[in-house]
Amino acid sequence: MGSSDKGGKVADVLIIGAGASGLVAAKHLTMNGFDVVCLEQGQKVDHGTFWGDKPEFDLMTQKLWHPNPNVRDLESDYPIDTSESDVPILMYNAVGGTTILFGAHWQRFMPSDFRVKTLDGVADDWPFTYEDLEPYYDEMDIEVGVSGLGGDPCYPPGKAPPLPPLPLGKIGIKAAEGMNKLGWHWWPAPNSIASRPYEGRDPCTLRGTCRNGCVEGAKASFDLTHLPIALKHGLRLVTGARVREILVNDAGLATGAVYLDRNGRERRQLAQAIIVCCNGVGTPRILLASKSAKFPDGLANSSGLVGKNLMLHPYCAVVGHFDECLDSWLGPAGQPIQSMQFYETDPRRGFVRGAKWHVLPTGGPLGGPPTPGAPFDEAWGEAFHRERERTFGCSFEWGILAEDLPEEANRVELDPTLTDSDGVPSPRIVYNNSENTKRLSTFHLARAKEAMEASGAVDVTVRPPLTDRSQHNTGASLLATGHLMGTCKMGRDPATSVVNEWGQAHDVPNLFIFDGSVFVTSSGFNPTGTICAVALRSVRHLIATRGDQKVAA
Repeated sequence: MGSSDKGGKVADVLIIGAGASGLVAAKHLTMNGFDVVCLEQGQKVDHGTFWGDKPEFDLMTQKLWHPNPNVRDLESDYPIDTSESDVPILMYNAVGGTTILFGAHWQRFMPSDFRVKTLDGVADDWPFTYEDLEPYYDEMDIEVGVSGLGGDPCYPPGKAPPLPPLPLGKIGIKAAEGMNKLGWHWWPAPNSIASRPYEGRDPCTLRGTCRNGCVEGAKASFDLTHLPIALKHGLRLVTGARVREILVNDAGLATGAVYLDRNGRERRQLAQAIIVCCNGVGTPRILLASKSAKFPDGLANSSGLVGKNLMLHPYCAVVGHFDECLDSWLGPAGQPIQSMQFYETDPRRGFVRGAKWHVLPTGGPLGGPPTPGAPFDEAWGEAFHRERERTFGCSFEWGILAEDLPEEANRVELDPTLTDSDGVPSPRIVYNNSENTKRLSTFHLARAKEAMEASGAVDVTVRPPLTDRSQHNTGASLLATGHLMGTCKMGRDPATSVVNEWGQAHDVPNLFIFDGSVFVTSSGFNPTGTICAVALRSVRHLIATRGDQKVAA
C-alpha cells in the first residue's frame, strides 16, 4: 500500500511515525471518521520472531534485539552520532515503535512535575496541570490494560488501574523488607503488562524478557493494542517509508511529506494536516531537514528551539547480591515495586528535583554484565564464569531514574556528514550531564545502597550514570534509558516554545507534534504513559476543532 509519486489521494491527516503516540492518534482519528495515512520507516514485527522463549535469548539480545540502533544496525535504523553525548541513544524503529522493546513501566507524572518553575525556580511550568491530564491518564490505563494497585499515597486519590498488580516475586519482597526497615516508601509498581487475560492478550508468564519483545503478547506494545482498531476503521499504513522532508506551500502551511520506499523510489503523500510522532530525536531531525525559503532554519523553528533542551533521563543503579536464591531471572522486567521516597525537592540536599526508584530482575547468565570499564581479566574469561556462578539468580537491581532538567546546550542537530542508507542526514547528539544531575545521582545512589544493605545484601555494586563515551556501542548502553524528550517544547509563547499546549506548531497551523519531544520537563518517571495521555488530549482537541483547522488549498 502506498501513495503515487504525485501524492495520490490527499489524506485528512498524515501521521509520521507508528509508535505509541502515532498509533494513539491514528486510532482516535479513524474512529472519528478521519481519512488517515501513517508513514513508518520500520516494518511490522512478527512477535513469533522474539527470542524470549528460546535458549539463545541472551545471545540474540546482544545484536538483533539490542535497544541501541548503532549496535542493532537494521535497515530500518538510522545511525546516530553520540560521540559528544554522555548518554547513548536507545530506540526501536518499527510499527509499535520503542514499545516493542520497552520495559512497560507505566507511570504518571506527579502534580509537581507540571509546576517545576513555580515550585523550584528552574525550567518552566507546563501549560496545563496534572488535574487537566488526569482523565486522559485514566483512559489510557484502560486502553493499554495497566496492572497495578490503587491508593499509592504519593499520588492524589484517583481511579485504580483496571488490572491487579503483577506478583512482587522474591526480589520485590526482599527489596520491600529493606524499605520497611528504613521506614521508606514503596508500592507495587504499575506496568502496562496484563496480569490477567485482557482484550485478547494473554497474561504475563513472568518470563522476564520484556525489554526484548514479549512472546506472549501480554505487554502492551502498540502494534497490538491500537493498530488493529485503527486498521479496522480505515487507517492506511505504509511501512518502510523513510520521510526526507515535510512540504509547505507559499502560505506557510504543511501540504505533505516526501519519503523514500524500500525500492529507493521517491514518493509523496499529501494531507490537510500533519502529525509528527518520531520521538525526541527523530522529530527534530525531520523538522531541521525540512528547510525552505520560508523556513531557512528548519520547519517550525522561529524560536530556534527545535532540537534544543534534549532530556535523556541519565540512569544509574545499585545491584545487590544475596546468599540465597531470589529467582532473579523471573519477570516482570517490568518493575515489581517502586519508590518515591526521595522524589520531591529538598533544598538541604544541594540539588533540585529527584528520582523514581524501581526494582528490576538481573536476568539470565548474561543479564548482569561486568561493570563498564573493568579490566578485561577481572570482567571476562574465567572471572566472568566465577562471578556468574556466585551471583546468578541471587541479585536484584534498584534502578534510579533521575529527573533531567532542560538545558539548551543539550541538543539534537543534523550531522554534517553522517547519513542513513537513503542519504537522509542523521542526527548528532550533544549532551552532558549537568551538575544538578551529578549531585542528584550521587545522593540517590548512596540512599539506594543503604536500602540494599537493609535488605540483607552480602555485597553491593554501585553503577553511576554512564559517562565513558567510548563504550556507547557496547552492552554498557543498557545502563541508559530510551527516554527521548524535550526537543520541541510546548508552551504558550511562540518565542520560547515550538508548539502550543495542544501540540500545534506556532509557526505552521496545520502541523502538530504529539510525541515526547514536546515535554517541558522530564520528571523522574518513565514517560510513555504521559506521552500517550498528552497525545490523547491533543488528538481529542484536534477532533473537536476540526472545523476551525487551517488547511492547504
